Amino acid sequence: MQVYTEDFNNDYISLTDIARYKNKEEPNVVVANWMRNYNTIEYLGIWEQLNNPNFNPLEFEGYLQEAASNAFTLSPQKWQKTTNAIGIFVKGFDQGSIVV
Repeated sequence: MQVYTEDFNNDYISLTDIARYKNKEEPNVVVANWMRNYNTIEYLGIWEQLNNPNFNPLEFEGYLQEAASNAFTLSPQKWQKTTNAIGIFVKGFDQGSIVV
């Protein structure tokens, strides 16, 4: 598992590396399943509300409601783009590396 650092002030953990532990061939599937979970969305949203003044809480609330549906999907890219999230980002998308 890789830990990324930014100016030695902020550390980030690779979700892709963690997901590879469960599924070496398709870690993106593990991350996608994790992202659609109600508890995950709730955790990410609370973290963003505490740490991100530009967070979009309306999109967050919508995702919480949608998470009850079996057809609901949410990618890290969509979460970041629609909510203005700063706590999760994609680094090196061509390799599928997702960092939180």
